[in-house]
Amino acid sequence: MAKKVNDHQIPQTDSIVELAHFWDTHDLTDFEDQLEEVTAPVFERETKVTVHLQPNEVQAVKKIAASKGVADTELIRQWVLEKLQLSQAS
Repeated sequence: MAKKVNDHQIPQTDSIVELAHFWDTHDLTDFEDQLEEVTAPVFERETKVTVHLQPNEVQAVKKIAASKGVADTELIRQWVLEKLQLSQAS
C-alpha cells in the first residue's frame, strides 16, 4: 500500500501546549521525512529546592499568599527572585 503524501508541516513553535495539541491530532509516521535526531536537551527542566519551615512560618506564608491571591510556592519564589535582584544590584 502506497503511503499518502503529507503536505502539512510540523509547527515551528516553542509552545508545549500547541505542540501537544498538534501531536494529539496527527500521526508521527506521517511526518517522518521532516524529523531530525536531536542529541541535546530540547526543554530545560526546573530545579526544585526544598525549604524547611516551622509550622507557624508555613501558616504565615500561606496567610500572606492568600491575601495576595497567589499560591504559597509562588510567593516564596517571588521573594527569592527579589532577593536575588537586590544582591546582584549591589
